[in-house]
Formats: sequence, C-alpha cells, structure tokens
Amino acid sequence: MDTPSLPYAHDALEPHISEKTLSFHFDKHHMGYYGKLVAAAEGSEWATASLEDIMTSGPASMFNNAAQTWNHTFYWNSMSPNGGGAPSGDLAAAIDAAFGSLEAFKEQFNAAAGGQFGSGWAWLVKDADGHLSITTTGNAGCPLTEGVTPILTCDVWEHAYYLDYQNARPAYLAAWWNVVNWDFASANFA
Repeated sequence: MDTPSLPYAHDALEPHISEKTLSFHFDKHHMGYYGKLVAAAEGSEWATASLEDIMTSGPASMFNNAAQTWNHTFYWNSMSPNGGGAPSGDLAAAIDAAFGSLEAFKEQFNAAAGGQFGSGWAWLVKDADGHLSITTTGNAGCPLTEGVTPILTCDVWEHAYYLDYQNARPAYLAAWWNVVNWDFASANFA
C-alpha cells in the first residue's frame, strides 16, 4: 500500500475549502484511516495488497479503512486548484447525453449529495456500457464494489465542510464546483 499524499498544498483550494479544513481532513481523517489499515494488515498477506484488492476480496475487518483511504485519495484528485469550469470532449458529451446539460447534471448531483443522509459520498459513475449516472454511498461505501467505474466524487461527511460551512452542506456543494478537476474526471471516463 502506497502512503497517500495530497496532490496540492493544504491552502491550494482556498477560498472554497480552507487550509484548516484540508489540514484536518487529510492529516487527521485520511491519514488516520490509512494508519489503522496499515496496522491491521501488518504481518498478513494483505500488507502488500492494493486498496482495491482489500476492498473487493479482503477481510471485512479491513474494508472501512481501505475504502476510506481509497475514497479520500480519489476525492483529493477530484479537485484541483485550477478546477471548476466545465468538462470538454467525450465527458461533456456523455454528461449532456445522460443528464441533458451540465447545469442539469449539477442540479441532480447536488440533490443526491445534499440528500445523502448522514455521512457518505456522492459519485458520478460509468457503467460497463459507458453510460453515466449519479449514485451515493453511505459511510465507507465505494462504487468499485458495485461494478461501476468512479469518475468523480464529493465527500459529504461533515468533516469535509463543517469548519468552513458548518451545517450548510448546500453552500459547501456550491463552492465545491469551483474546484472540480474535470481533467481527472475525463481521464477516468476515458
């Protein structure tokens, strides 16, 4: 298992996500999940396994920490200091085909993310036929275990936004679109 790293500086997503939030979120939460996973896997056949293998065929006792490590790494990459704007190329065409427009997609994604009860994730995913859809997962759930390809994710656990937006998840979601990494999403779609 590779040690997770943040693909940008802790203050790189300001003003949309603060340095304080990113520091707590990455350094405490994400690295906490990773540390617990490493400790649980130590000395076992899973110590050198990929996160994907642990999530799909590893012991149930390791799933939550493996999935949270994977989900968070994917989330960091779903954002960029140079993010926002709109997708282009094949991904833009697929979003238009699936949802009617980028604005309609954002509305549906925000509704799913905002409606996720409690802790979890909102995802843009692609099925085996290449069709896009929006799904949510609770707690450590991950679409990889459901046979679809994650394209983009937004963390809706309160620790992702509470320091900046308190209980206003919709305000966090509105800000999140300013840092969405469409290049990462396009690469996942391809």
